[in-house]
Amino acid sequence: MMDITDLQNHCYVPYSNTDSLAVVRSKEGTYFPGCRIESIAYPLSISAIQNALFSCLSEGSTPDIAWTTATELPHKKFWESELEITCKEWSNDEPGDIEFADLILDPNINLKDKLVSLLDDAVVKESDFPVAALLKTDQGIFSGVNIECSAWDMGLCAERVAIAKALTYGSKQLEELYIHTRSGDFSSPCGACRQVIIEHMPDRQIHLYHADHSTSVHFSTDLLPHSFQSSSLKNN
Repeated sequence: MMDITDLQNHCYVPYSNTDSLAVVRSKEGTYFPGCRIESIAYPLSISAIQNALFSCLSEGSTPDIAWTTATELPHKKFWESELEITCKEWSNDEPGDIEFADLILDPNINLKDKLVSLLDDAVVKESDFPVAALLKTDQGIFSGVNIECSAWDMGLCAERVAIAKALTYGSKQLEELYIHTRSGDFSSPCGACRQVIIEHMPDRQIHLYHADHSTSVHFSTDLLPHSFQSSSLKNN
């Protein structure tokens, strides 16, 4: 069981040292948490509200209300217009005493079958190119699908949705990542995802399920050699 205090402790903010939280309530009445997940490459950082909203959408639910800390409010108008939701600033009595959705999957699932079924949950009205991801962690398995927006730079790939979920729920070890696409010659993480993967999953295996039903396994360091490192930053 996770509460608001746990959520604050799960923020990954080694560069700004500024916690940022969000909670989304779906129209179905389920609550989805989100915390800020920063990246070595700053523009790839995932905001708390984006994290919570995309967690909700990737689970096939419809966002209704989002509560956010003040640092998240600059994008308030975009999300309200894009998803037809209400955004509120966090207060001491909101969202109140809540129980977050259980997003950890059954460890005995068939990974390939689950990846195929997840493709139907992708939100891809811009590209029509669904991607599904499953992430094995010390806590269990988290899922992700790509979520697109009318403002293309506000969307997230399936890999980063899964990673953000796992970190928000307090996973300490991200162990293996499984990726599948419905079309295309070769299923492979984009460059932005590779940068995030290398930060949280150095020397971990990435399993790719290709559209032609073949598979391949790669180490994250091989997918992004000579990656940008936080040692280059003043505030690492």
